[in-house]
Amino acid sequence: MAGKRRVVVTGLGAVTPIGNTVETFWKGIREGKVGIGPITKFDTSGYEVRIAAEVKDFVAKERMDFKSAKRMEAFSQYAVAAAKEAFEDAGIQMEKEDPYRAGVIVGSGVGSLKTTEDSYLRILEKGPSRVNPLMVPLMISNMAAGNVSIQLGLKGKCTNVVTACATGTNCIGDAFRAIQYDDADVMLAGGTESCISPTGVAGFTGLTALSKSKDPLRASIPFDKERDGFVLGEGAGIVVLEELEHAKRRDAHIYAELVGYGCTGDAYHITSPAENGEGAGMAMKLAMKEGGVAPEEIDYINAHGTSTFYNDLYETRAVKYALGSAAGQVVMNSTKSMIGHLLGAAGGVEFVTCVKTIQEHFIHQTVGTRETDGECDLNYAIGAPVEKEVRYCLTNSLGFGGHNATLLLKKYELS
Repeated sequence: MAGKRRVVVTGLGAVTPIGNTVETFWKGIREGKVGIGPITKFDTSGYEVRIAAEVKDFVAKERMDFKSAKRMEAFSQYAVAAAKEAFEDAGIQMEKEDPYRAGVIVGSGVGSLKTTEDSYLRILEKGPSRVNPLMVPLMISNMAAGNVSIQLGLKGKCTNVVTACATGTNCIGDAFRAIQYDDADVMLAGGTESCISPTGVAGFTGLTALSKSKDPLRASIPFDKERDGFVLGEGAGIVVLEELEHAKRRDAHIYAELVGYGCTGDAYHITSPAENGEGAGMAMKLAMKEGGVAPEEIDYINAHGTSTFYNDLYETRAVKYALGSAAGQVVMNSTKSMIGHLLGAAGGVEFVTCVKTIQEHFIHQTVGTRETDGECDLNYAIGAPVEKEVRYCLTNSLGFGGHNATLLLKKYELS
């Protein structure tokens, strides 16, 4: 890491199916709460899949001003709410900062399907002139980052990475790089998503990607021998990354240090990960190489763990490829067992989970998973949480198109 600046985590924000703040989310995690249930956002008559992991009791005007909220779809509202929480948690005072040294990289895998659906119906029923004038800014995925920038006055680098289910992790990784190479001192980064809609559910069902289980407690069961697909979720996970000396100068609370980022492409298939796990495994290896960490030093992996047959099998192979003989010693889990798959937001929320795990020495169990089979033979924290010190952890995200992203977090040590 010669020549690279050190990057630490100083703020956390989350909107999830089990809690709309980091505090309530983490309380749900510790309790093993499952946020999956019947879909309420639209009539699922005629749909084979009728359950999802919806955000509950979220009132946008309580988290931002009413006028701004009306000009955002849910994915942007979730991002702004989580970003504001993270910013407040970090104690950033913009009047004391150079706004061009503070930026945003927040992505959404899909943007607003609801706006697209509503607009198309309006065209059919009333003609093209009756489409909402704000249709485009409501719909496009970069508006989450744009709205966060506007709400918080951040004038530095403002982008969004879109890599399907790897979006949140890639956004945090790119923000990490921006600080390492002196493009910024402070970055808001993560992912957001809200696509539990007729098109979203129908589309993923058509891909045979979603679980058809009717039991919310046995629908998202990563690595289980009866797993049959993921559960569509929604929410946002946003964190504040900060250059170490900048954080120390303002006496910020430092949660953890981000020390490695690996990013690869499978060049294999539009939806399936590479069968041998090499692409995802290489992302882990690259993250460990940058952090100067041996496989034996990894204490915990927050797996992508979607509960689809091939993802969980191939990710297990990837961990074995990356860690070798140390794979059997590491504790893994999947946060998706409680909150479903938040697509572009998954990596952001799972990063928050990793930070809290380091802080509290608590690795949550993979809830709902009972029995694995075949090659899924690693330690997936089945049946009970694991209490242990976590000094180094990896978090993985794998996206349709063959996108692989891994971040390496380290327990912060005073220096």
